[in-house]
Amino acid sequence: MPVWAVLLIVLVVGLGSAGIGGAVGGTLGARAGASDRSESPRLNTDIPTDTPSRAPDTIAGVAQRVSPSVVLIQDGGSGGLSGNGSGFVIEGDHVVTNNHVASALAGTDIEVVYSDGRASGARIVGTEPASDLAVLELEDPIDVQPLEFGDSAEVTVGDQVIAIGAPLGLAGTVTSGIISAVDRPVNLGEGDGPGAAIEALQTDAAINPGNSGGPLVDAQGRVIGVNTAIATLGGGPDGEQGGSIGLGFAIPSSQVEEVVDDILAGGGAPPEAGGDQQAAIGAVFDTTHEGGALIAEENPDGSPAVPPGSPAEQAGLEPGDVITAIEGEEVADFADLQRIVGEHAPGDRVEVVFERDGREQTTEITLGAAGN
Repeated sequence: MPVWAVLLIVLVVGLGSAGIGGAVGGTLGARAGASDRSESPRLNTDIPTDTPSRAPDTIAGVAQRVSPSVVLIQDGGSGGLSGNGSGFVIEGDHVVTNNHVASALAGTDIEVVYSDGRASGARIVGTEPASDLAVLELEDPIDVQPLEFGDSAEVTVGDQVIAIGAPLGLAGTVTSGIISAVDRPVNLGEGDGPGAAIEALQTDAAINPGNSGGPLVDAQGRVIGVNTAIATLGGGPDGEQGGSIGLGFAIPSSQVEEVVDDILAGGGAPPEAGGDQQAAIGAVFDTTHEGGALIAEENPDGSPAVPPGSPAEQAGLEPGDVITAIEGEEVADFADLQRIVGEHAPGDRVEVVFERDGREQTTEITLGAAGN
């Protein structure tokens, strides 16, 4: 069997009864200069007295200083039995995590657990579902060093990285590896349904369910990505998520910071207010096709790729059509389609350019809601 014939399934990496995981998007507002990047990390978290000290430029030294600022996020009302994901503390007693982690806990008593076991209640400040990012505010924070963002635009293949989070609910877990690819297109949805399309940092650091929302840091302890997904050859016998095979994906910090700033400025929406309603075309796409977004011939389960009554069907789209532009913006691949559609709301009417049998055509689609 040729290598390309092996099916890799990208899964968000969450944990809990809801099957939680996630992704992040946005743009970095300010970037450090070369001199800033050469300085030692500003982290000055005290190391526990019973822990052997390590040099700050070692993996152990970075982990010792970053781990206190990485948290487990769970439903406090469940008795601590439902660890849903990870997050990390930033300035102003806020925690960054994924939208799907926060949304799954909307309406519950959200609890944030620090690496030393202490806990604080938290509330959702806001979310941006299209980028799968959320910000929590701590109700009873403890004094830890906020993590700072690094510049993911300066990351290159081979750079050493460290992932910290709570895989399988095991808080304070540290894994290390390298950046194995940059700008890797990753789709975190099904068809054109819920999820986000990202240009991810790929890493061989072990990332597993529950790492979602935790930081991927550089050798100086700065957040260069938010761990969000893994590729797997398949799940377990009962359909559960598979574990790490050395293909993990993180949202670059060059996308994260602007989204976080937007949420803190009031631009996000709490999940209970319907902020997780995403627009959708209502068709199943071939996510591997390049040169436009190709509507698949059929769903993997054999059902129609363009369901009767869907927005795509009502607009006259058919399997095999290749969408090349939406509202005048070029669609190079499925990731582009996800991004552009995510900028609109259900009910928006958009112009779509597509190719059928080599001929360019135009139609208008009234976008539906993902999952409906």
